Amino acid sequence: MPGVTAALQSALRCGGCGWQPDDPLALPPVCAHRGDSGDHVLLRELSGGPSRGLGGDALALNPFVRWRKRMHAWHLARRLGWRDSQFVALVEGLDQAVQAVDDGRGFHVTPLNHSHALAEGLGMAAAVWVKDETGQVGGSHKARHLFGILLGLEVLRAHRPTGRPAALAIASCGNAAVAAAVLAAAAKRRLLVFLPPDAHPRVVARLRELDAKVHTCRRASGATGDPTVLRFRQAVADGAVPFACQGTENGHAIEGGETLAWELATAVTRRRQGALDRVFVQVGGGALCSALVRGLDQAVRAGILPRMPRIHPVQTRACYPLARAYQTLAQHMDNAQGAAASVPTETELSATAIAHREARAHRLADAWASPVGQAAFHQALRQRSGAMVPWPAPGHSIAHGILDDETYDWAQCLRGVFGSGGYPVVVSEAHLAQGNWLAASATGIAADATGSAGLAGLLALRLGGADAAVGPDEGVAVLLTGCRR
Repeated sequence: MPGVTAALQSALRCGGCGWQPDDPLALPPVCAHRGDSGDHVLLRELSGGPSRGLGGDALALNPFVRWRKRMHAWHLARRLGWRDSQFVALVEGLDQAVQAVDDGRGFHVTPLNHSHALAEGLGMAAAVWVKDETGQVGGSHKARHLFGILLGLEVLRAHRPTGRPAALAIASCGNAAVAAAVLAAAAKRRLLVFLPPDAHPRVVARLRELDAKVHTCRRASGATGDPTVLRFRQAVADGAVPFACQGTENGHAIEGGETLAWELATAVTRRRQGALDRVFVQVGGGALCSALVRGLDQAVRAGILPRMPRIHPVQTRACYPLARAYQTLAQHMDNAQGAAASVPTETELSATAIAHREARAHRLADAWASPVGQAAFHQALRQRSGAMVPWPAPGHSIAHGILDDETYDWAQCLRGVFGSGGYPVVVSEAHLAQGNWLAASATGIAADATGSAGLAGLLALRLGGADAAVGPDEGVAVLLTGCRR
């Protein structure tokens, strides 16, 4: 490949402490200061401002071609002297290899439909926006996150051919592992997968078909922390590349997921079928919500969306660390403003509790923009354990894909939640089951219970508070993100 030429117009910066790598050609997955008491996630910043590359290549069906000029890997390649056409060829070549591995399925802009049947099932007048990710590579949105990592690795691999590349590693309970295995096989890279004992047998079989090395990780009695994540981190310490959807493990995963937000924003604007008032998003480790927050925020600052929709992360009663962190920060802001009062517990979904959350969320959005709110947030970034506390013993749920004992990307998630006037929704197993049934019956989309958990959150608010929460004419979006296996 050609030598280094133009100045890099994309930079990496830690969202917690501001650290930046000295070498602009380096591709570190994490901040150098990770490991102290603070929260550290590397974020991509573009020097051309929020609108740079958001217009996209409208004729490109592959999101990583359409929005390539927003990707750090594209800027890295240009810095190394690549022509734009060479980067496009890299993306398209990898995509062809992905199709060969994944039964003809490659990266594509996924459907966004207005579902009147779903609105009717929810008792809403306005149709509900449904973003269908079940047909994406690997059967879920997870491949978007991982392809953002892979592109950077492949640019450097082409620029500095060495020998056998280091193995990739991931901790997952299902969809992310399948996506990782598809991409690793397409790129001819080794993959180590760390799974819980209850991983679906069809997932395990697919991983073995794709030559991934599978490690089953059991939780030791009395131990804290996800055992799959602990084993994964040991593999990374031993030299593997973190091929993970969590931004805390590899910050490059977030911008890959941002492509989904850019698709959502541009499609809603182009269709001119009403505003986007709220987005309900299922949350486990938090990468999807974090990417959604960043991508939609960029769309607002670029003038594509008139305002930020209210963000509602959805978790299950079996494990809701993000909702607990929200409550902790909200209480700090309430106390600082002298607004302390009794508040509903995270799991209360009566009409009274929902009305209270609605009013409180509006007040907290104003507080968030004030010095009081920012001081509380920055203190939480410096002392992560004060806000994000690992769930001691996650229970069982049909939405097993969101049972992460930590919401690793909690900071960006809560930045979007507080700033938009949203709030978390904690749902029951009945809500999850009914939401999954409604998704299939109203839209024909066979999502799993994890992939339809965001819809379960919308359903829970409609059942509990009716129009006191989500108005019948509001423009609401849900993401169906994982296929039923």
